[in-house]
Amino acid sequence: MQKQHERVWTWDLPAPPAALWPYLSDTARFNEAAGTPRYAVAEEPQADGSVRRRATASYKGVAVEWDDPPYEWVAEREFRQTRIFRRGPLKSLSPTLRLAPGPDGGSRVTYLISGTPRGIVGHLLFATGLLDKIGKGLEEMVRQAGRFAIGQAEMPFDYTPPDLTPQQRARLDGLTRQISAGAYHHDLADRLARHIITAQEVDLVRIRPRRLAREWQVPVRHTAELCLDATRLGLLGLSWNLLCPRCGGAKASADTLEALPKQAHCPSCNIAYDGSFTSNIEISFRPATAIRSIGEGEFCMGGPHISRHILVQQILAPGEERHITATLPAGEYRLRTLEPGDECIVSHDGDVFPTMLAEDADAPAFAMRAETGTATGTIAMRNRSSRELTFVIESRAWRSEALTAHEVTTLQAFRDLLPDQVLRAGEDVGIDSITLMFTDLEGSTALYERLGDAAAYRLVRRHFGVLAETIRAHDGALIKTIGDAVMAAFATPEQAVQAALHIHDRIAAFNADYGRETGSTDAAIGLKMGLHGGRCIAVNLNDRLDYFGSTVNLAARLQGRSRRGEVVLSESLAADPAVAPLLQDRVASHESAELKGFDRPVPFVRLTA
Repeated sequence: MQKQHERVWTWDLPAPPAALWPYLSDTARFNEAAGTPRYAVAEEPQADGSVRRRATASYKGVAVEWDDPPYEWVAEREFRQTRIFRRGPLKSLSPTLRLAPGPDGGSRVTYLISGTPRGIVGHLLFATGLLDKIGKGLEEMVRQAGRFAIGQAEMPFDYTPPDLTPQQRARLDGLTRQISAGAYHHDLADRLARHIITAQEVDLVRIRPRRLAREWQVPVRHTAELCLDATRLGLLGLSWNLLCPRCGGAKASADTLEALPKQAHCPSCNIAYDGSFTSNIEISFRPATAIRSIGEGEFCMGGPHISRHILVQQILAPGEERHITATLPAGEYRLRTLEPGDECIVSHDGDVFPTMLAEDADAPAFAMRAETGTATGTIAMRNRSSRELTFVIESRAWRSEALTAHEVTTLQAFRDLLPDQVLRAGEDVGIDSITLMFTDLEGSTALYERLGDAAAYRLVRRHFGVLAETIRAHDGALIKTIGDAVMAAFATPEQAVQAALHIHDRIAAFNADYGRETGSTDAAIGLKMGLHGGRCIAVNLNDRLDYFGSTVNLAARLQGRSRRGEVVLSESLAADPAVAPLLQDRVASHESAELKGFDRPVPFVRLTA
């Protein structure tokens, strides 16, 4: 029997466990910074619905192959994994990280590594200090992460990026200048350039505007517009990713919306799933190869960093019962397994967490139930099934960093900068929730008669400029103009209503300015607005994305009920929790009317001031 070697290291750091966990549990970032080479992974579905990951790599010319099972973890407390090698100088290698509250509000960090050699080469590796060498590197990286967590370092781990060639540097500098000279840089072009040349590859393989916005503390629209313009100019490439609804991985990707499949299969979760513009089709970016090439393969595929929404993940043998020390905040949780099967949703009050129980069943393969918990601070898991299962506790409050197709396609910059990004011909995509605005001018015929065609047209064009500028400022997109009318789309109800109220006020100022310029007592323009939100479909029309459906029709009909200087909202939109506070100081009347195409009278809210 081969001897197992084990070493344990302990450090006290000033940062608390919650501050350290995001970096020490980011095993891909950790491995890249440590100089560990990438590896290839083959995911092999098994007859029982589970998935076996087989990894292959080359370490200093030595080919190695191993089974790469799921990690086990409790968020902000510990993780562990055991690699079982099929080829190479090791039979097994198991890293374990534990975080515990330390002195003076800091953390006690414990890192344990155990391994079993194979053959003479494996024994020589351990005999010549393999674990000591690992420990030295570990200490440097753990202490660096600790400094970063308290603001005393610029990066979580020391990392030396590849040098750019003179040609790459010249391209980067030229493209950065072009972005800075455009309308979408938001004073972030140099910052993006630095990110591209200094960041780790794990940060560049999928550049996410929402994550950049969080790290740079700027609005998401600013980073999204920056990346879209960088794509137009060739500094970045883009990818549409079809994300698995369980693990969040990008299991299908394409350079264009047109090429993205409507469905995908996740080998990791062994499930098939559909794409949704609203929830799991995201846009991401990566450096153009001519600027910085990103390698292929994985630094780590299954660590806690991959699934931040999973707070607890544990592998239980058949018949095993396990009690875990963990305190989860109040909220909704999904109890499930990595393997396809049953799941249940529980509401946790912050006190005793329910016990997870899995039992054999005919269909699905097992049943998942929540039973009365055992004690505060302890989570019980019972596997009464006849197979090994990986238990998962998933927070439903967690917010993805993905910028969805729904969000980005309702940005004006997307339509302006990437107009060729359209759906496949003849295809339509359901949108779960969108808010639409229609505007039109009241008395436009009289306006042209009063001012003459040229002067009236100039005034109408100026009003279009006010609308487009305000719509963009509120993260919306001008979908099309129809004569003097405008159709605009917004990802959220509050964005649309904020834009409408802002337009209302700006048009009043526009008319006041016109009166001062001309001495006329007549209002320059009378704007009418209607808004409604709900489901619709996205289609290609005239080589651009457009929207159709009952939601679109109702928004247009409500605009028809509006009068000069008014905003008309559907009652459901006005009652939205994020919208209602915006209307508190506005003069409003609640009405209803029969509208063409709708069987029943439609209730709406008319804002007059």
